Amino acid sequence: MLDRRDFLLSALSTALLPSDGLARAAVQLDEVFERILDAELKRDPERATELGVDNGARAALKGRLRDESLEGFAARVTAAESGLRLLKSVNRDGLTATERINYDSVLYEREAQLALLRFRFGSLGYHPSPYVISQRSGAYQSVPEFLDTQHQIAGVGDAEAYLSRVSAFAVQLDQETQRLRHDSAAGVRPPDFILDLALGQMAALNKPAGQTVIVTSIARRARSLGLSASFGEKAERLFDQRVRPALHRQIAAVQAIRTSATHEAGVGRFAAGPAFYAAALKSNTTTSLSPAEVHQLGLDQAAEIGGRLDAVLELRGLTQGTIAKRIQALYADPDSFFPNTDAGKAEAIRYCNGRLDAIRPRLTRVFKSLPPYRFEVRRVPAQLEAGASAASSESPSLDGSRPGIVYINLHNSAEWPKWSLATTIFHEGLPGHQLQGGLALSQRDLPLIRRGNGFSGYAEGWALYAEQLADEMGMYADDPASRIGYLRFQLFRAGRCVVDTGIHHLGWSRERAIRYLTELDGETAGFATREVERYCVEPGQACSYKLGHTVWTAQRAKAQKALGSRYDIRSFHEAGLACGRVPLEVLERVIEEWITRSSLIVSG
Repeated sequence: MLDRRDFLLSALSTALLPSDGLARAAVQLDEVFERILDAELKRDPERATELGVDNGARAALKGRLRDESLEGFAARVTAAESGLRLLKSVNRDGLTATERINYDSVLYEREAQLALLRFRFGSLGYHPSPYVISQRSGAYQSVPEFLDTQHQIAGVGDAEAYLSRVSAFAVQLDQETQRLRHDSAAGVRPPDFILDLALGQMAALNKPAGQTVIVTSIARRARSLGLSASFGEKAERLFDQRVRPALHRQIAAVQAIRTSATHEAGVGRFAAGPAFYAAALKSNTTTSLSPAEVHQLGLDQAAEIGGRLDAVLELRGLTQGTIAKRIQALYADPDSFFPNTDAGKAEAIRYCNGRLDAIRPRLTRVFKSLPPYRFEVRRVPAQLEAGASAASSESPSLDGSRPGIVYINLHNSAEWPKWSLATTIFHEGLPGHQLQGGLALSQRDLPLIRRGNGFSGYAEGWALYAEQLADEMGMYADDPASRIGYLRFQLFRAGRCVVDTGIHHLGWSRERAIRYLTELDGETAGFATREVERYCVEPGQACSYKLGHTVWTAQRAKAQKALGSRYDIRSFHEAGLACGRVPLEVLERVIEEWITRSSLIVSG
């Protein structure tokens, strides 16, 4: 049902357009979206499972995995070109304002995706990488966790589909080994330290089949459902007979490439590297800023945030030395840490879930709508800790049968002082990724192709803004140490812009980048190392946080100035979140239109 605000917008956007033209364009757009998404899900069955639509007419997808071969990659390029042509056949001028947001967002995403696919190397997930295999890319590290946490088992058919995917996992490993050799021959090869990390994680998978998550997951779930024990036994045989040999072949290929790998960290060392970085930076940030502009923005923001953090540290009595030295002094307090034991790490996870519980009752003060999903915090699986990011967020399934999950990497509890955990939970959980992503998933007015799409500039910018919002909501009023953690991580995100562009645009070494972060905000060497190694394999993504945050806060300031006493933060959030994830340039237009609507309604 349209309220007055929606009615005015619709009238403004459609007054000059014939109604039959509007209807035709809208129907055509819906059909194009359905065709593009249906084709995409058939090529990407994992995506269907993540969305929770691997059922009904798509039930066969539940037993399959992506084709990661060279031929499969080429087919993705062809399909992307075809989908883009189809999308451009729609008459954008015949769409309503809301439909144009959908059109522009999908168009931007597909053009950015195709620009990266045309390099014909690397992997193109939510975070594009020039490398098929690294500590953060490759089936060897993604499929076991995918099967355990996202492949739902409710009966015999689902368990059989799981076994089919275990078999397909072996095929995918060999396909990626083929592409690894292909890319390496073309000069696109990960640095030596990245290959060492990947080899270490592969070794962790290469253990007795009965101890792997692939086997224990189906055995445990089949047992809980009263299904035959043969499912676990079959998974064990498949692992030994198919997966392990494919894994050994991949390990051998990585070891062979490792002998000629260099220590250079950035993508600038290979021919297409600078162009790839520019495309990846645009795809991740959804801005047109150059690497040099992003680098300077990071330096400027670091100086401004550093000034605020300095003042807070002084209030706590920490007045001597650089910000990094004073942060390191906080690390010297043993009471700031949970014990570096399994029991201590379980306590840390309980604390994190407690922070989610504490902020939930306050959310209605600043939000009109909340997502209908469950959210929880979990520890990153031990076998992935060495290469995983410090924290991450995994969306719930569309139907809510799988909760949204926030993962915290507790590889070393000494890298996670208690005062840094709260702001991380607000970033990854509520009111950050899980709130924003959950709202997008739950909005039935959004086309399915848009409900789970990803724009890192929007999403990471929102999550960083969510940390600021938590501060404004008083979540640190009785916990001033955690406010230091909040400002410290704001400074860290500014540093990411400097480091990412430093590595890939200016040719910084891994060691220089690590040193910059530790000297900027007192980061521990281990934490800074894992972060830098992540930036080495996901060019441009680290810049999306601060750039996105800058746009979100600028739009809020613009709305406050334009509307004055009529400004309502709940309505601002509703406008910025109801559109789902969009490119930042589209977000700016969404907020501008919301300001216009709000002004018209009040003046009317």
